[in-house]
Amino acid sequence: MVVASPSPIKREKLQSSIELPIIDLSMERSEVSRLIVKACEDYGFFKLINHGVPHDIIDALEEESFRFFGKSAAEKLKAGPASPFGYGSKNIGFNGDVGEVEYLLFNTNPLSISQRSKFISNDPSKFSNAVKGYIEAVREVGCEILDLMAEGMWVPDTSVFSRLIRDVDNDSIFRLNHYPALPLNLNLNLKDRDTSPSSALGPHHLSQRIGFGEHSDPQILTILRSNDVAGLQISLQDGLWVPVIPDPASLCVNVGDVLQAMTNGRFVSVRHRAMVNSRKPRLSMAYFGAPPLHACISPQPELFTPHLPSLYRSFTWAEYKKAAYSLRLGETRLDLFRK
Repeated sequence: MVVASPSPIKREKLQSSIELPIIDLSMERSEVSRLIVKACEDYGFFKLINHGVPHDIIDALEEESFRFFGKSAAEKLKAGPASPFGYGSKNIGFNGDVGEVEYLLFNTNPLSISQRSKFISNDPSKFSNAVKGYIEAVREVGCEILDLMAEGMWVPDTSVFSRLIRDVDNDSIFRLNHYPALPLNLNLNLKDRDTSPSSALGPHHLSQRIGFGEHSDPQILTILRSNDVAGLQISLQDGLWVPVIPDPASLCVNVGDVLQAMTNGRFVSVRHRAMVNSRKPRLSMAYFGAPPLHACISPQPELFTPHLPSLYRSFTWAEYKKAAYSLRLGETRLDLFRK
């Protein structure tokens, strides 16, 4: 098991950077639907362009985020501790996982965001409006993506996925992750230099540190936007990590555990992690679309047959969330709910 750790990463199987499928949301709808389904089957991840989230909304949130994370440690601590919402640093969750990250975690309820912003910003209204505006925009994108997925898999009820995050009682969360710049270790012995393909990450990539450790996202889907700094890596095969080329103009979308279960394993919730490997700070904005706690999750009947039976038993999001959050990063979760 690989968990977030402040320790440098030793020799690992790393492949040169990958360009995920890039899907243009402005293309003909049936083609977009087909491409999204294929990307979710082949990679569990894809990049979305022409997504419709206005640049000014993205820029406003990035500006407010860097303003907060640029404060002194004492000032930032006034917004914490994260329990689970609020400001956190180093510690990830309640199970002993740590990483080179500081973050703000929000419930996506607008009133909750407004109340928490009072402890985050000297201009709470400006900060909360930036967060709420971004969440509203990406939620609409997420709903559109989920409808396109259902259409592409010929599920008759094309809102079967999206209505779970449209529900007024949805349990979606929003996270701002800040990975501070760390100085590279320029004193590595020459004998420790790596000549494997992973050397494309830089001559001193051995000094990389884990920002957020190996995990899959338990929710339905994640929509991630990051600045132009590398760090995201995905595991397409056991033990093989592939760095994802950063692109601040696109949104990175990935399948969550709940969606893997609802598609009967047709879509795969892929493990990923974030590294701190740059002299520049990395900021990521992650929307995690989740169903209401009482929502019953099960594979869609159209997606299993006598030759491909249902792989997962029915469960509620509350049941799955409790199991997922009781484990450490990197530990298996969805297999606990297999038939």
